[in-house]
Amino acid sequence: MTRISYKRHRFPATVIQHAVWLYFRFTLSLSDVEEMLAHRGTDVSYETIRAWTVKFGPKIAANLRRRKLPPSPRWHLDEMVCKIGGERMFLWRAVDDEGEVLDLVVQKRRDTRAALKLLKQLLRSQPVEPAERSTTSAHPAAR
Repeated sequence: MTRISYKRHRFPATVIQHAVWLYFRFTLSLSDVEEMLAHRGTDVSYETIRAWTVKFGPKIAANLRRRKLPPSPRWHLDEMVCKIGGERMFLWRAVDDEGEVLDLVVQKRRDTRAALKLLKQLLRSQPVEPAERSTTSAHPAAR
C-alpha cells in the first residue's frame, strides 16, 4: 500500500480525507462539501476540494482496492431485465456467495455468449479460482 503524502498542504490530512470521502461517498457537489466543512468551522473553497479529489481520490481508491479481500471461491452468474432510460436492457452480474459484485455487463439484446465471455475474462483477472459456478436467470421467458 502506497503511503499518501499530505505535505505542503495548508490543511491537516484528516480534513482532506474527510472532504474527499464526503464528495465520493455521498455524491455531493463540491459546494455542498464546502458548506459542510464550513459548518464544522473549516473555511475551504470548492476549488480546493476539487483539486483534492483529483489529486487524492485515485490514490485512496487504489489503496482501498489493494486492501480488499479476494472474492470467495463460490461464484454466481445472474441475469436481470431492467429498464434504463425507458429501454429494456439485460443486466448480467458475476457475484460471489457473499454478495460482492465482481463484474457486470449491460446489453440491449439477450446474449448469453457475451455473458459467458464476461465470466471467462473474470476468471483470468481474479486471484482466486472458483470452486463452484452457477447461473440463474430473472428473465420471464427463460423459465
